[in-house]
Amino acid sequence: MKIHEYQAKEILARHGVPIPRGRVTSDPKEARKIAEELGGTVVVKAQIHAGGRGKGGGVKLAKNADEAEQYASEIIGMNLITHQTGPEGQKVKTVLVEEGMAIQKELYLGMVIDRNSAAPVMMVSEAGGMEIEQVAADTPEKIITEVADPGLGLRPYQARKLAYGLGLEGDLSRKGVKFMQALFDAFVKNDCSLAEINPLVITEGGDLLALDAKINFDDNALYRHKDTTELRDLDEEEPLEIEASEYDLNYIKLDGNIGCMVNGAGLAMATMDIIKLAGGEPANFLDVGGGTNVERVASAFRILMSDDNVKGVLINIFGGIVRCDRVAQGVVEAMKQVKVDMPVVVRLEGTNAKEGGEILNSSGLNFVVAQDLKDAAEKAVAATN
Repeated sequence: MKIHEYQAKEILARHGVPIPRGRVTSDPKEARKIAEELGGTVVVKAQIHAGGRGKGGGVKLAKNADEAEQYASEIIGMNLITHQTGPEGQKVKTVLVEEGMAIQKELYLGMVIDRNSAAPVMMVSEAGGMEIEQVAADTPEKIITEVADPGLGLRPYQARKLAYGLGLEGDLSRKGVKFMQALFDAFVKNDCSLAEINPLVITEGGDLLALDAKINFDDNALYRHKDTTELRDLDEEEPLEIEASEYDLNYIKLDGNIGCMVNGAGLAMATMDIIKLAGGEPANFLDVGGGTNVERVASAFRILMSDDNVKGVLINIFGGIVRCDRVAQGVVEAMKQVKVDMPVVVRLEGTNAKEGGEILNSSGLNFVVAQDLKDAAEKAVAATN
């Protein structure tokens, strides 16, 4: 789950991470008032779940309260397009008005879960303000990492090593160690999957501040954080993904035209790959899970068909825990409720695959039956094209 920058900063501040003074608003006149309270010079920042806001015109430096009100009125309500929103953009509802400051240097600080070591890892780089993926691709030597022991946490010597790697010395180094330990505390206690401060700035006054902040949460741990769940902004999410979450379906919308319904995340990834190898483009990632039932499959199929980009459907089920006959029955139920005017290719293998095939054949509905995954992908691409 993602949240806005201002929400991330509020969480970080509760754990002792220094942040700039500022407030969020959806009213340009209030933006003016906030600017006056902060001394006039402020930064007005669009609040959407996407990076690259400055390049899209969503971040403006206001030299006085008049400009703060003007920029807020321009940004609030705009359709902000960045490299992360896609060409459709995202409507801005609120802005964060923060104090302006003299910046001496920009750095990068972030945390993720490292799958290889099964532990949290903290990353730093002197290339602040840049996309960390780009830094990793072009100059990986500029990224320094420390893996924290899940039981012991980020040790002081590890934080000192990272601080030295950033070139921090003396009092600034001590502030850096304290900053990193506060970030680690926020990351662990809130069950985050990502915490990124880019840039982390050194001010001319010798302070360290989180000038920007991004936090994502582990969805599987949200049951422990009811207050965090309340921060969710549904207007920032894809409507079909919201609907899918109501049925505990793992769904992510993509840009292709072949809808995929698969059980198991690994099989879903393989299905998308083989569709691309066959010359097609997947329209989504949809994992119906291992313990599925007729209602859940029917809901998944309806969600697939709600995407206007979908011109064909590939259903790829391997019956392990899930039974193929239940999936087949769910698909038949859904196709009786939803008008289907496109090819539907089905590949069933595993538990009760024979029974599932009989249900499809006796339904009176038009399915294209595939023998294996390669055959399924090629038939789906051919039928869609």
